[in-house]
Amino acid sequence: MPHQERKSMWFFGGLASVGAAMVTHPLDLIKVTLQTQQGHLSVAQLIPKLAREQGVLVFYNGLSASVLRQLTYSTARFGVYEAGKKYVNTDSFGGKVALAGASGLVGGIVGTPADMVNVRMQNDVKLPPQQRRNYNNAFDGLVRVYRQEGFKRLFSGATAATARGILMTIGQIAFYDQTKIYLLATPYFQDNLVTHFTASLVAGTIATTLTQPLDVLKTRSMNAKPGEFNGLWDIVKHTAKLGPLGFFKGYVPAFVRLGPHTIITFVFLEQLRLKFGTLN
Repeated sequence: MPHQERKSMWFFGGLASVGAAMVTHPLDLIKVTLQTQQGHLSVAQLIPKLAREQGVLVFYNGLSASVLRQLTYSTARFGVYEAGKKYVNTDSFGGKVALAGASGLVGGIVGTPADMVNVRMQNDVKLPPQQRRNYNNAFDGLVRVYRQEGFKRLFSGATAATARGILMTIGQIAFYDQTKIYLLATPYFQDNLVTHFTASLVAGTIATTLTQPLDVLKTRSMNAKPGEFNGLWDIVKHTAKLGPLGFFKGYVPAFVRLGPHTIITFVFLEQLRLKFGTLN
């Protein structure tokens, strides 16, 4: 009897991403804090400073928003990618890139409100107590932004977030699928944890490099006070004052966060596929 490969369900990617977010959230918080500061604290200086001033639990500040973001952003992009395979020929790498880009576009738009609250909740840790927004949780943040700043503000940073979502999904999903195909075509790899780990490490590296400039702009836009910047181009000029490396601020913690996040996401996703996926 020929081997029947199991296929992922559309919502597996969202579930896997939630699991990964819960593990890597402290790294994401450190990344956001580095990106929004105008100073020059290093990772080694920032971590003990935050822990000393606000306690160890500060590294899980905004976890509810991070989980909500994955339930919206990642469920949408993984779901569209899986569903789109019925309509787009993904046998070629170009097909994978096109479908991943469209999936990232949808995910970026859907996930922007939760992403903005996530950025704000994480950024609270470096603000003086009187300037903190102090959202109780992600839903409290969404309601307060809507009531105090209007519906449009919920999609602040959507341009950068959507562009980042497109590049992120191409870097993660399209490159993961293609790398996995290359690995399985050799006699050295099988459909197992080693292959999933290797392919996801490659995908995480590519995704971090592609998205870091847009991630910096997105973070600054979402965290800005009303009227602080006059559009995305104003944020670009503000960031450029720090030099070219300003657009890659927080790259190391971004990779340290996104690498493990990508690996854990795809390892979880593949385990869900192998154990609970539908048969061809």
